Amino acid sequence: MAAVLIIDDNEAVRRALELVYSLHDIETVSAGSPAEGLALMEASDVDLVVQDMNFTTDTTSGEEGIALFRALRERDADLPIILLTAWTHLETAVQLVKAGAADYLAKPWDDAKLIIASKNLLELRASLRAQQRMAASRRAARERLAREHDLCGVIYESDAMHELLMVATRIAHADVPVLVTGPNGVGKEKVAEIVQANSAVRGGPFVKVNVGALPAELMESELFGTEAGAFTGATQARAGRFEAADGGTLFLDEIGNLPLNGQAKLLRVLQTGEFERLGSTRTRRVRVRVISATNTDLPVGIRQGLFREDLYYRLNVITLAVPPLASRPEDVLPLAEHFLGDGHLLAEDARAALVAHAWPGNVRELRNTIQRAGLLAPERTIRREDLGLPAASAARHEVANEPDATAIRAALTAHGGVVAHAARALGMSRQALYRRIDKLGVK
Repeated sequence: MAAVLIIDDNEAVRRALELVYSLHDIETVSAGSPAEGLALMEASDVDLVVQDMNFTTDTTSGEEGIALFRALRERDADLPIILLTAWTHLETAVQLVKAGAADYLAKPWDDAKLIIASKNLLELRASLRAQQRMAASRRAARERLAREHDLCGVIYESDAMHELLMVATRIAHADVPVLVTGPNGVGKEKVAEIVQANSAVRGGPFVKVNVGALPAELMESELFGTEAGAFTGATQARAGRFEAADGGTLFLDEIGNLPLNGQAKLLRVLQTGEFERLGSTRTRRVRVRVISATNTDLPVGIRQGLFREDLYYRLNVITLAVPPLASRPEDVLPLAEHFLGDGHLLAEDARAALVAHAWPGNVRELRNTIQRAGLLAPERTIRREDLGLPAASAARHEVANEPDATAIRAALTAHGGVVAHAARALGMSRQALYRRIDKLGVK
């Protein structure tokens, strides 16, 4: 049950607050001094603190309250604190609110305002704790997946990527073709590597060929090989990629660019494991796991007569759709820090700008941006202006107290659910972030 810790040296004040809270079924624990309050905080499950600003007779400076506030924050950076203050201490209370206090109330306080503020803060606290539990559960699931499977060093935090990797590792042992889809630069080849690394043929060769980069006239010979004299300049026989991948995996990138005649031969290999080299009548047999990838819409290609429907259904026995980076902003900062290495640090304004950017070029664009900034930044700490991102991205976070729900979730995930750290990353105060969370209904 949520508990409110009351710290006030005046017993009458403590009793009055206890009564007000009890009328609203809110549990309280009370302390008459900062030392007693800190001890109770360590021993009790406290979700909100209501503290006085002075504890020594005839002391009105508020210094004791400031010291207590700081001690509480050191123990729990996200613990909401309501300050009880006389009007003469209003300026001090405002300064502490800017430093992270949740609210302040003047003595004598308004019971209705106290209860409304307390309930709101307790709800936010419960939401944060639930989020932290979910984050801990996600971390445990990621660690378990990494222990049980070879993830080839992939960097991620998002649930979307975790679900994709769980499927990829689950189907890796099945001897069926896999089709990896997604836009350019999203990491389709990395997903193919993970499937290969966890497959039954992981000890065999892993041959990669970018079909889109091969000239159409060389496509067939590259995939299936050539015999000597098959065409002018073919002075000796040469094995193709399928033969090179025998007993392992062949990764065909940009499969949508494969010409129709090559598609027919590929379909035959997938169905029978048989093919002939260019210029040969001898049938060869291989056992190859085929993983293909495309950034195009193959069903559209089928309707346009550019891609064989039977090949499409043969290739996508299992489809792994890699989401674009814009749809998984939680991955932006972990990836950026990975690409940055140990030589540089990211300033908070740079981190906010990275989360705000849409990343149309996906992970490839992010890697290039970070590597360029690391080379050109005049100092060890990389700032927003060092990133060279479009002005529109910077402008979105110029008003730092108005991040959208996606940016808030990404910042909270990147900082383990710690609101204080997420607020700094977004360039705003902790209390402003709480208000924004409440306004947007972020859970």
